[in-house]
Amino acid sequence: MIDYFLELTTFQQVIFATIFTWGMTALGAALVFTTRKFSQRYLDFMLGFAGGVMIAASFWSLLSPALEMAEGGRFPAWVPVAIGFLLGGLFLFSVDKLLPHLHPNAHIKTAEGILPKKRKRSTLLVLAITLHNIPEGLAIGVSFGAVAIGSPSASLAGALALAIGIGIQNIPEGVAVSMPLLRDGMSKRKSFMFGQFSGMVEPISAVIGFLAVAFIAPLLPLALAFAAGAMIFVVAEEVIPSSQENGNEDLAVISLMLGFTIMMILDVALG
Repeated sequence: MIDYFLELTTFQQVIFATIFTWGMTALGAALVFTTRKFSQRYLDFMLGFAGGVMIAASFWSLLSPALEMAEGGRFPAWVPVAIGFLLGGLFLFSVDKLLPHLHPNAHIKTAEGILPKKRKRSTLLVLAITLHNIPEGLAIGVSFGAVAIGSPSASLAGALALAIGIGIQNIPEGVAVSMPLLRDGMSKRKSFMFGQFSGMVEPISAVIGFLAVAFIAPLLPLALAFAAGAMIFVVAEEVIPSSQENGNEDLAVISLMLGFTIMMILDVALG
């Protein structure tokens, strides 16, 4: 399997990697077929774990290589990286305001104190996790794009480590969509389909990130930092708050630390 992967072109590798991460989202969503009830503590644990993976990936796989690549440029290395990081956060902030969505675990009420209709709530929840997956796909695409143009600070092993880490944390994201939909009365089959659908955006955004880097190489440090900023925004604005709003704060923090550690080990060991 590894030999087959190495024989692929870099573009084919990024498609293969994001199909894997999409598949991991589907794996998490498939848990609806095993049970109708799901422990809130376990869901909060997995959300915290996902946040830790995303924070570690943002630094070890994106920001650190971006700083190395920016060395020797017209400006100090921190300038394009800082700009890219803030632009990534601003992009997700803008999308967050423009597209109505529902945070995982959220208990949204109208002015009259009534929960939204189940169909609307389902749509908003799927949109939330889909938004999560945009920066993740971009990060994978940009990482493989750096490999494609032969950047000395990039490696195929590092790009693979990022894809594996994101794939691991996609499992709880699939659960975070499918289980609430099941609780809202949707069938297991439909809950699964919506859950896995939220990961479909990753291959699309990965191709966009890959092509942007492959054709405009000087943008690489900016692109890596952009992906990192978008991921950190998602973690701070949605993942961490969602993991801690049900009284499982300590568990969520411990799982975040665990997720960070595992992603750091993956990146350092493979990259």
